[in-house]
Amino acid sequence: MARAAGARGCGRRWRCGRGVLVACAAWTAGWVLAAALLLRAHPGALSERCTDEKSRRILAALCRDYRGGALAGDLCEDLCVAGKLLYRRCLHYDRGKKVLQADWRGRPVILKSKEEAFSSFRPPGPLGAPAEDGGPAWPEAELLLLVAGEVRSALGLEPSASGLGPLWPGRRGPRRRGQLASLWSLVQQEEFVLLSVLRGLSPHALPVLGSCGHFYAVEYLAAGSARHRALFPLDGAPRGPARARAVGDMALSFLDLVRQFDHGFSHRLHLCDVKPENFAIRRDLTVVAIDVDMAFFEPKMREILEQNCTADEDCSFFDCFSRCDLRAHRCGAQRANSNLQVVCDKIFRHWFSSTLGGSAVSLRLQRQLREAVQECADPRGPQAAAPAMFWKLRRLLQAALRELREAEK
Repeated sequence: MARAAGARGCGRRWRCGRGVLVACAAWTAGWVLAAALLLRAHPGALSERCTDEKSRRILAALCRDYRGGALAGDLCEDLCVAGKLLYRRCLHYDRGKKVLQADWRGRPVILKSKEEAFSSFRPPGPLGAPAEDGGPAWPEAELLLLVAGEVRSALGLEPSASGLGPLWPGRRGPRRRGQLASLWSLVQQEEFVLLSVLRGLSPHALPVLGSCGHFYAVEYLAAGSARHRALFPLDGAPRGPARARAVGDMALSFLDLVRQFDHGFSHRLHLCDVKPENFAIRRDLTVVAIDVDMAFFEPKMREILEQNCTADEDCSFFDCFSRCDLRAHRCGAQRANSNLQVVCDKIFRHWFSSTLGGSAVSLRLQRQLREAVQECADPRGPQAAAPAMFWKLRRLLQAALRELREAEK
């Protein structure tokens, strides 16, 4: 009897202990989920504080590595010796990523790196081996294969020999080992690889101007912000019909960007993080994607989306999503929404939810434009209807611009 009672007591204690463990596990999972949702909604929540003091220390360490021969680049001499590339201010730190503003020979530029220190990038086996006569200890043909593998991993594409041309350092010299080590740090940064591949192919992508070690430079353009009434700074543009015309021109440029990213390259380029802060406007009102960390060519997009799932909600990757096949419990590899839908939702809806330029545009045309934007922004809309919606929006915007120009005469 005593043994039986003891066994029953032990069983109750085990059930109690198991209940506590389950409750603890549920509590922990809840906090992990809450933290993940917080970081998704506010990705800067755990960002470092952006300071001039730390930024100057980062660049000073970069120059020490340059003088020691560990790294190289076509901007290093101007940054570290000639004083022609001058640090101005810190713009952004985010989970390792550093974004700094500088002046290069009187021109404002942005210096970017995915990591703070050159040593943070994993070295390839060849560059970790002892050097002979100051040069690489590994055949460059084999290193080229490693670089091609990194590019393939970053883009999901098989790089061509000509496509690697802009990435490969030019002439040989005493700093060859540093050049190859710097190249290796750069090809581990997806945005650098993407911008290098897009170089000269689109006015809507930033050209890479040069690099030093793991930092690369791009054109400085003032980013958009939800705080701006027109989302983007329009310095010198008067209010009224002229400002409305500028918004119309920017909207047409966004449509041109969408069309080129959908059809202008060997594979569609998907934008998975569409917000004003990731775009800027040139003086001629051309829209430029200034942050493409979350832009992926079609093969990489399919790889990202095709995951296990139990519901459609499991198949979302920021602004890109597919549908869950409930029989296979697998997300579809085909994106269900489009670049155009997200631009309509995140950009056009802000511009065209109210009147456009007062009475300068007819009320009928304003209503048609608002209704078209609402229809375009609906994520339930079929992808097959996107081309027709694109041309409808373009026609309405052009008609609105004609009315605005007539009003200015």
